[in-house]
Amino acid sequence: MWQTLLNSNTQWVLLSTLILGIAAGTVGCIVYWRKQSLMSDALAHAALPGVVIAFLLIGEKNLFILIIGATISALLGALFIQWIQSSTRITEDTAMGMVLSVFFGLGIMLLTIVNRSAGGNQSGLDSFIFGQAAAMVRSDVYTMLSFALVVIFVVFVGFKEWKIYLFDPSFAKGLGLSLTWMNALYIGLLVITIVIGIQAVGVILIAALLIIPSVSARYWTNAFKYMLVLSAVFGGISGATGTLISALGSNLPTGPFIVIVASTIFFISLIFGKEKGLLIQKLQWKHQRAAIKEGGR
Repeated sequence: MWQTLLNSNTQWVLLSTLILGIAAGTVGCIVYWRKQSLMSDALAHAALPGVVIAFLLIGEKNLFILIIGATISALLGALFIQWIQSSTRITEDTAMGMVLSVFFGLGIMLLTIVNRSAGGNQSGLDSFIFGQAAAMVRSDVYTMLSFALVVIFVVFVGFKEWKIYLFDPSFAKGLGLSLTWMNALYIGLLVITIVIGIQAVGVILIAALLIIPSVSARYWTNAFKYMLVLSAVFGGISGATGTLISALGSNLPTGPFIVIVASTIFFISLIFGKEKGLLIQKLQWKHQRAAIKEGGR
């Protein structure tokens, strides 16, 4: 274990997934309050065809180029969701489900073609399904780290604007804040967080890293500011701990371990959470029942 930890590449990968988890936790908090949990899942799956098409075009696994391909593909998915919702009577949830299925099916089909081509099975693109942080090289780590820090910076610098945008859009409009630009920025941050995370966590499970930390944080506080910080902390712990467990074995996918750690934090929050935890609710119920009995005497 210590030999693994002392390896400089492992340390860089751990740092990058820690920062990725923090970025996912902060953006996930905005997704939670916008009640668009399925949006992150749909865009994550929509990114897969872009990854494979970018690989087919350049013929090598360059993470920066693959991220550009994934970004274009995910943004196309977001545009299709908005177009279906505005042009038909189909609800937003159904539109997200349709885009998720169609884009992911297309991605799997292209991935199968690549794997069956000469030398294609050596491309390593399979790691984008469940994630394989250990397979990342230093240039991949720098790319992920840079984008994740930009996401964190934008969310925390614009904290006041995000709060107004989420809780009082009419007031935000009155202050001159463009809701169109805020929506575009929200989708942009969400897509960036997803595409930089799919190498480490995978397209199937990156949505869990966005949503579970924010839901866990909700059990501890009602204040948006503290929820944002807690969600970032839970996301960071999940990313780093899951990656460390994955790195201790041989060829273990990272995504499932990150999700297991995040789920463990969720169950602890569900039971012991200060605001909405089951234990505190049980104690409050017993206290109220005792007070009613005392009042009846």
